[in-house]
Formats: sequence, C-alpha cells, structure tokens
Amino acid sequence: MTDKAVKMKRQARILVGIAWLLILALPPSYAQRLPLAKPEEVGMSSAHLNLINELIKEAIGRKDFPGAVIAVGRKGRIVFRQAFGESEWVPEHKPMEISMIFDLASMTKPVATATSIMILAERGRLRLWDKVKDFVPEFSAYIEEGGKPGEDARIWHLLTHTSGLPPYTDAKAAAEKCGEPCPVGTLVKYIAELSKNNPPGRVFDYSCLGFITLAHIVQEITGQTIAEFAAENIFKPLQMDHTFYNPPEKYHGLCVPTQVSEGKPLIGVVHDPLARLQGGVSGNAGLFSTADDLATFAQMMLDKGIFGGVRILSPLAVERMTSVYARVEFSGRGLGWDLHSDFATVGGDIFGPNSYGHSGYTGTSIWIDPETQTFIIFLTNRVHPDDKGDIISMRSKIANVVASSMR
Repeated sequence: MTDKAVKMKRQARILVGIAWLLILALPPSYAQRLPLAKPEEVGMSSAHLNLINELIKEAIGRKDFPGAVIAVGRKGRIVFRQAFGESEWVPEHKPMEISMIFDLASMTKPVATATSIMILAERGRLRLWDKVKDFVPEFSAYIEEGGKPGEDARIWHLLTHTSGLPPYTDAKAAAEKCGEPCPVGTLVKYIAELSKNNPPGRVFDYSCLGFITLAHIVQEITGQTIAEFAAENIFKPLQMDHTFYNPPEKYHGLCVPTQVSEGKPLIGVVHDPLARLQGGVSGNAGLFSTADDLATFAQMMLDKGIFGGVRILSPLAVERMTSVYARVEFSGRGLGWDLHSDFATVGGDIFGPNSYGHSGYTGTSIWIDPETQTFIIFLTNRVHPDDKGDIISMRSKIANVVASSMR
C-alpha cells in the first residue's frame, strides 16, 4: 500500500469516527425516532402507497385543504413520510414542510387527556367508577320525569361520551359568566350546572364538555394543569419535543395557520373557542404536535405502552383504552379512543375491528391498527382560511390505500 493510500485510509477512519461522535452527541430524541424503511421491507407495496400522492394532489387542487403531512408506519418503521401543498394561503402562500406543527384540535382528547386520566388510574389516584361530582360537586344529574334527579355520572361516562352532557356550549355566553380568560375550574362549574341531555350510560353524544371536565379532574388531583401533567408524564418521557399547548414564540414559524380571525390567521393559537377561552389549555383541544412526534406516540400505543425503554402505560391500560367499553358497547368507543362510532370513518373500510383512532376538527387524524402493527398520521389545516375545507372522505380513502397496500 502506498503512503498516499495509507494516508487516505487514515483520514477516512478519522472522518467515520467524527461522524459517530456527532451522532452520539445528538439529543436522545433523534436516536429514538422511528427508522425509515422501504414499504417492501415490512410487507407493503410502494406502488400502491404512492396512490396517496395523486389523491392528495387532487384534494389540494379542489381546495379541500391547503396542504398535508402524512406519516405511515408499520412494524416499528416509517414507510411513507411526505409533505404536500402549502401550509398557508392567507396572507401569503408558503410551502408545507414535514417538520411543521399542527393544531391537533380534538386529537387532544385521547393523546393528552385520556392518557393522563389512565395514568392516574394506574397510580391509584382515581377510579373510573368514581362519581364526577366527587371532584366537581356542582355536577348536576339528569332530571327524570317528575323532576327527580337520576343517577350520577362516573368518570368512565366522560371518557366514552355517555355522561349526558351536551356536545358543546357557546363560548361567548360562557365568557360573559366566567370571564375571559376563564380558569378551567370556573368553566367546569359552569358546565357542571348545564342541563343534561340524557341519563348517564344511555346515549352516545360526543361531548367536548366532558373532556374539559376530565382535565379539571387531573388538576384537582395533581395540582397541575393538563398541559403540565401531560408534558411531565407523556411528552417529555417520550421526547416528543414539539408537542405542547401554547407553542412557544420561537416555534411559531413552524406552526401551520388555521382559520383567519379578525383579519389574521391563527398561528400557534388554538382554534377551538372554549380552549381559547381558557388561555389555550383544555382537555378537549389545545394540543399542538408534528407528524414525527405523533408517530412516536402511535408506536408507544402499538408496543403496549412503552417506547424507547420508557413505559407510559401498562399493557392492560392500553388494551382497556382501545377496546369498546363493555358497559356502553352501543357507543363504539373505548376510553378516549374511537373504534366503531359514527366518527370512526377515519379508519376507512378495510382495517379490522380492533383498530382505533381519533380525528380533530382542524383537519387532523390518527389511526392505529394493532392487528397489522400499522399507523397513519394524517395532518391538514382544512380550516384555513375560512373553515370551509373538506377532509372527512379523504381520511377514509387514505386509510383504504394504506390497508390495501399490505401484501
């Protein structure tokens, strides 16, 4: 070997060593990201998955939404991860990027609130059978015929949307009574005194108010807001570094704008009026995240509560959350998650009966299938700029393409 060859070999070794040192010096969150893989490596068809590209381009052409980020994972690896279209139309056009942060809207319910409640149940801090009024004394019962109060609602009623609470309440009317911004405890007392639509456990009536109440219960038990508790017990342990309520100012450049309000799009400010009334921190909405962070969360759920050596939930808690709750099978809901309700079109027509997920009003969704070890993260801002975008049918179509790409 010539002196020149020896020198080149030595330099190559040095460069490799430097590269490894740089990798090891990266924050742990990079080391724990799911690896990329070709679809064929996990039994999927690249050609079939690529049908997603045309579907999304057609939807953007119809102005169903400005843009999207989609991540598909199977067997612990990411097989599809792309950004489409634009993040913003008003006041100017900007391209969508994979790393962008979305207002998750109602995806907050399972990812932050229900997970927090189950963590407290696992720690013996509450029972799902506990009465809501044990934590919110003002929580009124359904009034039966003849004016007699009915049975008390339990925590599991709130998680399955069968408590009898109305779906929503007018934020302006609530602000007049509770002030603006309104502390969660004050708003929950206002909600608690609302007339109930049905006896608990009888009717599935999707309710944001129930999850606002659950966030208050977390705070009553722990002394922490849902934002603080979820960050400490879910997002930081999983190194979901771009998942939070009220994104810090330094991240606003990555936040995908939602609806135009008072002449400007909401950027890093929650879209949901009741969450906004509470200063952006709520049990029903307010969480912001990225496709990559949500992929971590989805894999944690697929791995029965653990990811990267960090356990968030026990395997049995994951199973209970993601199975139709036996006491209210008619609801099609688990504990915070949707399996077979009328809202479950997110999962399409092909995934099996044990798959589950959730959607968000702003145009976000997640679907997870334990049978095939697959998840789909589909993030859009369909409410930008005028809340007229359409996403419902596209969620089903994307899910069908992913499910049928398996070979």
